[in-house]
Amino acid sequence: MSNIPGDLHYTRSHEWVRRLPDGQLEVGITDHAQEALGDLVFVEVPQAKRRVNAGDACAVIESVKAASDVYSPVTGQVAASNDELAQRPELLNSDPYGAGWLMRVEPDTSATAEALLTAAEYAQFLDQAG
Repeated sequence: MSNIPGDLHYTRSHEWVRRLPDGQLEVGITDHAQEALGDLVFVEVPQAKRRVNAGDACAVIESVKAASDVYSPVTGQVAASNDELAQRPELLNSDPYGAGWLMRVEPDTSATAEALLTAAEYAQFLDQAG
């Protein structure tokens, strides 16, 4: 069973969102996603100041198995990118909800994250997906 922290919001494409104290939203991929991809070898994150739209591809993750797009769960401007992932893509495998974050976004609206799945809804989604 995948690790699904209760304080985050999730997408059906396996991204997570954490609201930071300053109002920014931190985004990464779920434990389920990193597990499905396997050992990661390359990560391309969006650059700071780039505009991202909810549902649009914004990053690329490559593993020994396949390459996969990451979709922005929110609309806004990228405030920071986790550039360490370029040198250490394995952080997504070892700490997907911590050091493996992909980007921090200054959202267009304060209610953006609330439109996503709760931890319980995401767990149910994974159970139904099989």
